[in-house]
This record gives sequence, structure tokens and C-alpha cells, in this order.
Amino acid sequence: MEDGTSSAPGSYEVTEDWIPVCRMTREVLNRIADKWSLLVINLLDSRTRRFMDIRRAVPGISQRMLTVTLRHLERDGIVERTAYPTVPVTVEYCLTPLGKTLIHSVNALVGWSAEHEREIVAARSTYDARLAEPILLHPRDRAARLSG
Repeated sequence: MEDGTSSAPGSYEVTEDWIPVCRMTREVLNRIADKWSLLVINLLDSRTRRFMDIRRAVPGISQRMLTVTLRHLERDGIVERTAYPTVPVTVEYCLTPLGKTLIHSVNALVGWSAEHEREIVAARSTYDARLAEPILLHPRDRAARLSG
């Protein structure tokens, strides 16, 4: 055991009971934090929306990806789908009571992303430029770096 890891405040001892909790947490976070789900949940915060309304409001999402995203959110009990027998079929989506419990967290993440967009773009540019620079080392510096 490393010093300061498991004994740190807020750390948990991994037990047989903890493993299913970790697995479920990972599954839920994978679902709601995927490429499209946060945006869809955020859109459904204000009202019930039809499929094509959601698609138009989420730039870059394909019809297939929106369908897959909505199905996953429906399966997890976050979104409710209602189909009306019209020609063509009208389908609406809204947040379930469980989905509404996510709104505060989702809106905070979406808002944070929008608020810090410029800083993130600048940080990415700096990082990418640093990677593009050649690494120039003197032969003895290289040997010292490789040895340890």
C-alpha cells in the first residue's frame, strides 16, 4: 500500500461490496458523459421535445447517433419516449423524474464548458504547439535522460 493513498480522508477501502458500486458508477458516468448525452439532457431540461427538434438543436449529431443516445438514456430511466399514432409517427422525449435530478449537475458542466471555452482552446493550442516542436538534446543529455 502506498503512503497517503488509502489512508487519505475520503478514500474507501475496496471490499467485495464496493466492486458492484464502482461498476455501476462507471456505467452511469459512461452513459451520461458520452459525446451527446449531456447536450440532450440539457436540451430536455426546459421542455418536452420532438426528435427532429432535438436533432436540429444538437449540431453535428447524426440521426442514428441521436436514436442510440435517446435509447440508452431511456433504458437508464433518464428519458421518457412517447410515440403518437400519426402519419408519420410523432415521437416526443422528456426527462423522467430521475432525469430531472441530473439537471443541476448537467447544466453546471455544460455551463462550465461554455464559460471556459476560450481558455480550453488556448490550452489545447499551447499543448499542440509544444508537441510539434522538435526535441533537441545534446548527446550526453540524451544519455542521462535515458538512464534515469
